[in-house]
Amino acid sequence: MEMAWVWSGMVVLSLLFGTAFGRLDAVANAALEGAKSAVDLSLSMAGVLCLWSGVMEIMNACGISAGLARAFRPVLRRLLPNACRDEETLAAVSANVSANLLGLGNAATPLGIRAARRMARGCGGTASNELCLLVVLNTASIQLIPATIASVRAAAGCQTPFDILPAVWLASVLSVAAGLTAAWLLSHRRKER
Repeated sequence: MEMAWVWSGMVVLSLLFGTAFGRLDAVANAALEGAKSAVDLSLSMAGVLCLWSGVMEIMNACGISAGLARAFRPVLRRLLPNACRDEETLAAVSANVSANLLGLGNAATPLGIRAARRMARGCGGTASNELCLLVVLNTASIQLIPATIASVRAAAGCQTPFDILPAVWLASVLSVAAGLTAAWLLSHRRKER
């Protein structure tokens, strides 16, 4: 709701300043050009997103996603021991981590929600440490293939949209390490209380 006020305020201020300085035509042209650019970006991103979603479906059909999820299970069992007692929850968490690893945040979100719902059962309305850790892992995920960012770069005209891979790898590993450390410290602080 607050963002609606922010955007409304920006539009009103633009109209007021455009009127006050006799540049209302420039404000209208900028609004129309911005709307056109938004549609162009959305269409070009939709194509790339469809491509990567198709790749993910092929990986699912070939069993590559399941193999990747199985590879993460030993680590996830160590990080989320209570959640991993339920095989369906472990499968959802593993698939979520795998989709994030491939940079498919849109595909990872429903999997993360399913895992979070299963983990939230029996919590009594308060998030457990493991549920908080799942949110951290989902938010600060390691990405081997940043498909969404590459699609935005390609849509913006970049000739080499994947040249950011080393920076993405370093940043995502550091963000996961920082998130896991913060979650560990906060869970120990919570236990002390």
